[in-house]
Amino acid sequence: MSTLLDQFGRNIEYLRISVTDRCNFRCRYCMPLEGLPWLPKSDILSYEEIRDVVAQLAPMGLRRIRLTGGEPTIRPQIETLVRMVRDVPGVEDIALSTNGVKLPELAGRLADAGLDRVNISADSLQADRIVAIARRNLGFDPIVAAGAAQAAGLAPIKLNVVVMRGVNDDEVVDFARLTLEHPWHIRFIELMPVGALEPLTDDHVVPSDEVLARISHALGALASDAGPARGNGPAAYYRLPNAAGSIGVITPMTHTYCGSCNRVRLTADGRLRTCLFGDHEVDLRGPLRAGTPLAPFVRQALAEKPEAHALLSRRVGGLRALSQVGG
Repeated sequence: MSTLLDQFGRNIEYLRISVTDRCNFRCRYCMPLEGLPWLPKSDILSYEEIRDVVAQLAPMGLRRIRLTGGEPTIRPQIETLVRMVRDVPGVEDIALSTNGVKLPELAGRLADAGLDRVNISADSLQADRIVAIARRNLGFDPIVAAGAAQAAGLAPIKLNVVVMRGVNDDEVVDFARLTLEHPWHIRFIELMPVGALEPLTDDHVVPSDEVLARISHALGALASDAGPARGNGPAAYYRLPNAAGSIGVITPMTHTYCGSCNRVRLTADGRLRTCLFGDHEVDLRGPLRAGTPLAPFVRQALAEKPEAHALLSRRVGGLRALSQVGG
């Protein structure tokens, strides 16, 4: 079996594919209220082109796929792409990252097409607060979305919570309590300096150690846990006594996890980005449309993959203070 190695010897087996740059939310930590200039449709990779990229990378060692966006479920018939990727020899795991709005109608079709698992962005359990954070009123209910995914047989189910002090941090214990009854994995993510953060600053960051302390104080001692059998990525997991699910923390700001990075991203317009939070990239759309094999371009990109992400060195909002925390 071939392997994809970067310049630091890390085995790259995981490709995150942005199927669209568009989103039906305007989350305050991610996107300006007015939106962004969207890519021309002609620049966006077709489903067939995405499938062809995966088909060329799979013999090189690619094993895991995650479909993301923007919001991937707003691209028409996304289950068609899932089915096409599922048919590529060598692909072992297909996941979807979504805001969950369309999961109640799509979960069954996605599972039938071959989707394995799903990550749902869920920054609040309160309807009015969901609207305030997403700056869109689309009737989203994270419990309904996760329930639909579970009923469709998708597993593991992860709910990702970006914790913001004074915005939603008072719901940390409520989210953790969900794991007592549901076999879900609630993951708390430190606020990161990406997107249009204003007026969010470093004062809004809640370190993961504080999150865990709050949970254990309210609900009992947390024990270290292996987490879900598939796709536990950069999260560290814990479990409450007798809980059906687990609690995870993702700590890009206080404890980096770049040393074990195994992933790259394909942007919606066909660029291979070697760090999810960096700007180094190599164009694959040009050679793909010209009928040129992609392997040399992929290997060139991995030879230049950075050792660590750029979040801590960026000067975005007030989050620069976090660059001196942890290692």
